[in-house]
Amino acid sequence: MNFVIAIDGPAASGKTTTAKEVAKKLNITYLDTGAMYRAFAYYVLSNSMDIEDEDVINGVVEKVKIELENVDGQIRVLLNKEDVSDRIRNEMISQAASKVSTYPKVREHLVKLQREVGEKYPLVAEGRDIGTVVFPKADLKFFFDCSVEERAKRRYREYLEKGMDIDIEKLKKEIIERDNRDRRRENAPLRMAEDAILIDTTNLSKEEQIDIVIQEAKKRKAGL
Repeated sequence: MNFVIAIDGPAASGKTTTAKEVAKKLNITYLDTGAMYRAFAYYVLSNSMDIEDEDVINGVVEKVKIELENVDGQIRVLLNKEDVSDRIRNEMISQAASKVSTYPKVREHLVKLQREVGEKYPLVAEGRDIGTVVFPKADLKFFFDCSVEERAKRRYREYLEKGMDIDIEKLKKEIIERDNRDRRRENAPLRMAEDAILIDTTNLSKEEQIDIVIQEAKKRKAGL
């Protein structure tokens, strides 16, 4: 397997921003596993399927092909060859992605796709089970944590930048619900790998988060 950096953690803890920039600075591939679950959830919802019906969803797993492409420095998400990048970044899709991620057959299918990327390229992968399930032998593992209040503020700012207004208290509630669902699911729950480095990002800037990961990666590559 190629050199792999795994970053796990709950929603809005800084994983995505950090992983993207680290990949750019180290000139390696960025693998957004969360986007793959979002794309799968989008497929389910756009085809008017019942998100609660695991049997129905299991029946379409093999029909769903998800790819990540780098287009002019931007990661685009292709669902059965169609670019859905701009349609999967909203709270409805986020909640649906959390739900479908609890289904073992869906996870098995997407983990297989993720590992195929790891076999082809050195990469930074972020998600909730990267260091524990997807790439348990990753060269470097991190677990990002952050207070609910700070994560709600970050998510709130993201929505405002997109011209979307949402109640911050509602965001807090949804984040707590998502955390509980991710940590309690039977299949690949959100947890910190034993050999991961814990980083509390509550009071860290984006630049500080990125620098910590890059410095650790350089040390690991140097064999320190």
